[in-house]
Amino acid sequence: MAGSSAGVRVRAPARLHFGFLDLNGSLGRRFGSIGLALDAPAVQLVARPAKRVAATGPEAERVRANLLAAAAYLDVPDTVAVEVEEAIPPHAGFGSGTQLALAVAAALARLNGRPFAPADFADVLDRGNRSGVGLAAFTEGGLIVDGGRDESGAPPPVISRLPYPVDWRVVLILDEGMTGVHGSRETEAFRDLPPFDPGEAAEICRIVLMQILPAAATAEPDGFGAGITAIQTRIGDHFAPHQGGRYASPAVAEALAAIAQSGVPGYGQSSWGPTGFALMPSQADAERLVASLARPGRLRFVIARGRNDGAAITDL
Repeated sequence: MAGSSAGVRVRAPARLHFGFLDLNGSLGRRFGSIGLALDAPAVQLVARPAKRVAATGPEAERVRANLLAAAAYLDVPDTVAVEVEEAIPPHAGFGSGTQLALAVAAALARLNGRPFAPADFADVLDRGNRSGVGLAAFTEGGLIVDGGRDESGAPPPVISRLPYPVDWRVVLILDEGMTGVHGSRETEAFRDLPPFDPGEAAEICRIVLMQILPAAATAEPDGFGAGITAIQTRIGDHFAPHQGGRYASPAVAEALAAIAQSGVPGYGQSSWGPTGFALMPSQADAERLVASLARPGRLRFVIARGRNDGAAITDL
């Protein structure tokens, strides 16, 4: 099958990671996650055939490494030029590494007329080691629950995927002065954390199944938000020794305290942060919240929507 000769553009969504279901895996599957694909921020790149491998724009080094790995796996030439037109902030809780790696691999596969299945690239690109939310955000978007990893090493299976209500908004709280735990520090944190209480894991699973998912299915924002906050409290406190508190950024923590005080039921931190979020039932509610929080300082507020579609891959 011939590939695209002119080039291909890929736009892939960021994701929020709301928390893990069972960090111990005493039932045979470890981690399990719940998360949401967002319409912004996003990674957007263009890949074109070239005389030699090249990468320009933000995250060029990572793009080049991903390109070489994907080309070797697909057994196709790496003579491609990739220009990153838009990037997801790295190490901020948005799953930027997964989306960038998959976008590069998808572009290379399309250029060469090869099929692309993100799960096949998980090991090659070192993605989906703990959570399957990023892989599913790329393929289908929406509100995603994965069932954790078993001993086979296969990517976690998606066990629930629901559309996110179109009227709901997510206020993102970005601290651009710091990054979250990542790389070797993240590996060490998971190694050194004490065992997670099985009773707490059971309660998280009950909240997901009997509160969060029904609330999303029926577009009931208060129950959804309260359920997310309940998970955030348990997971945040467990990870606190490795991120300096329930939330990684003191500035984000202050904003989240004000959000809680105002009566918003759903708020927290995505993954290791530092990005915080507040879950709002409408655009108007989101705008009012941002207006009440915005002040000079290191925080930036962005109003995002859930994205109910995966990455967009288009020929040029």
